[in-house]
Amino acid sequence: MSYGKIFRWEKEGDLGIITFDLATEATNVWSPEAIDEFCAIIDALEKSQDTKGVVFISGKPDNFHSGGDLKLLNRMKDKEETKQALSVFHNAFNRLSALKFPTLAAIEGHCLGGGLEFALACTARIAKESKTTLLGLPECNLGLFPGGGGTQRLPRLIGYGAIELILKGKMLTADSALKLRILDKLVSLKDELLSEATAFLKGIISGEEVLKRKEHDFSQIDEMAQRAHQEILKATRGRELPGPTLALKSIQEGLKVSLEKGLEIEMNHFVEAVLSKEAKGSIHTFFLKTMGDKPRKMMTRGFEPRPISKVAVLGFGAMGRGIIVDLLRNTQISVITKDVPDAIEPGKAFVNKILKGLAEKKKLKGPVEDAMGRLIALSEYTDDYKEVDLVIEAVFEDIKIKSQVYQEIGEVVGPDCIIASNTSSIPLQAMSEHVTHPERFAGAHFFSPVWLMQLVEIIRGEKTSQSTIDNLLNFADMIRKRPIICKDNPGFVVNAVLFPYFMDALHFLELGNSIEKVDGAFMQFGMPVGPIKLIDEVGIDVAYYVVKGKGLEQDTLKNLITSKRYGLKKSGKGFFLEDGSVDPEVIPLISKKEDQDTASEEMQTKVLTEMINIGKDLLDRGIVDDPRMIDIGMIWGTGFPADKGGPMKWADLIGLSQKLFGKTFYESS
Repeated sequence: MSYGKIFRWEKEGDLGIITFDLATEATNVWSPEAIDEFCAIIDALEKSQDTKGVVFISGKPDNFHSGGDLKLLNRMKDKEETKQALSVFHNAFNRLSALKFPTLAAIEGHCLGGGLEFALACTARIAKESKTTLLGLPECNLGLFPGGGGTQRLPRLIGYGAIELILKGKMLTADSALKLRILDKLVSLKDELLSEATAFLKGIISGEEVLKRKEHDFSQIDEMAQRAHQEILKATRGRELPGPTLALKSIQEGLKVSLEKGLEIEMNHFVEAVLSKEAKGSIHTFFLKTMGDKPRKMMTRGFEPRPISKVAVLGFGAMGRGIIVDLLRNTQISVITKDVPDAIEPGKAFVNKILKGLAEKKKLKGPVEDAMGRLIALSEYTDDYKEVDLVIEAVFEDIKIKSQVYQEIGEVVGPDCIIASNTSSIPLQAMSEHVTHPERFAGAHFFSPVWLMQLVEIIRGEKTSQSTIDNLLNFADMIRKRPIICKDNPGFVVNAVLFPYFMDALHFLELGNSIEKVDGAFMQFGMPVGPIKLIDEVGIDVAYYVVKGKGLEQDTLKNLITSKRYGLKKSGKGFFLEDGSVDPEVIPLISKKEDQDTASEEMQTKVLTEMINIGKDLLDRGIVDDPRMIDIGMIWGTGFPADKGGPMKWADLIGLSQKLFGKTFYESS
């Protein structure tokens, strides 16, 4: 029997086998059509007179069910309509759990979010022990929380341990889920899931299989919730985000009452969470991540990238070392680097040290020795360069040095070898004049430390060919980077948009606000570090020369540079002391012009406004052709809070873009 295109009910004696498969999607999700068909199946099961048990199994080999349709959730805007839609979902699961015969979820592949909540509404759960089988409720990581009964059924099944699983969105292997008693039985990889599931269900019906269910004592729920709340604030740096906060409230309030009342509490809180701006921002970030996870999909359709078997990195300083680490850890290709003789051994020692650290964290495939064996570090050009497919230039930011390097490299590599510069400040046009065959030249701006930062900006020069851009996208995929594409522009995308973050912060200091207050305002907004702290870490000298390069003056930076304060890590002196507190000796160096007390919200709004003005200018001038490039760059390049979806999306969500420009950057916010 079929109940549409998604659910198919077959009989095996007095057992029902219900196979579901949302053929239009790579994974099963609760689309409106799927929910309608599921309700129709429940209707039929309630009326069935000759069914003694039902197995639910996916028609997709590596996916049981991935939960709610995020596109659908993202479109929800009205409170009553949202609650009504959610109540249909809740009622279906409640009716499933109330059926007069046992039901069994037979799980293989991902069983996440509303998919796991579906399984929790069944009488029991069996899963195949495969690498693809993962169970979890990841909604809190998406600005939401489990809204299909997860905050009520999971704690009642496994106890207080459910709180951490829900708030941290943890994923569990089948074996771990069995130990926590989320699963009732495991099926080995060699056995067939459906046959094992039907045998297990028959055992449940006959009484031969006894399901172990523990009665949990929730008398300490308030104390546990208080501890969990402190952990939330620690993870969010003191911010009360709707998703985890309302998840915890649902658990705490719901476990004091009946399951029926607990589910009602959960539903009310979920409506509040899903309609929050933070949820919309987080869902937007999820879609940005999905896009950035697959750089090859950004290439020209049908393009066949050239094979890359050897890469040269020119410059064995901080950035060159970081790029080499990522090449060695993520690929099996050979890497050759060149620098002055004194830089060779320190560079190799640094790369070796970082690779060892990655190996200890199980983030390196194979032995460190094998990775280091693929690195050739020289102080002169050799015949090895004839076989190089890609050159990444990461030498000192000086056009004279770079022009010399391009002239030299052009004589030793092949004419079709791709050449990319890691420059952060020098225009591509100024460098391309020194590159033979400039159509194969582009920018590849990495962020420091390279092995920790996911972003790379791929910059198109005036003469850069599309095939060069496509090949660099393929390279980004090889080394597991998240690329954005832009045209040549001062500061490219990220540094251009980030510029007001530094300049306005210094302006707020000069207006009389304390360093602690300025940094605190942006930590409160959700930035990982405040702007003054970031200037100190990046290098006060770097900030100074960027400002100077734009033809601007900044008195406070100038005072610090004159006092040889280049940053705590660079010169031992900056804005801060080793313990993280403000260095009192730096206070007189701030060029204080007024004595104001600027509100945190005012600081945040001013910076965001300037950021989106720059972003709009980048779009208007065609530096980028998609606001997603800006939002990806800011989230993965600067730590802009994921729950805000990037500056362009957040401006839409709070109405700032509509106020300033009369329209939004995205079609729907």
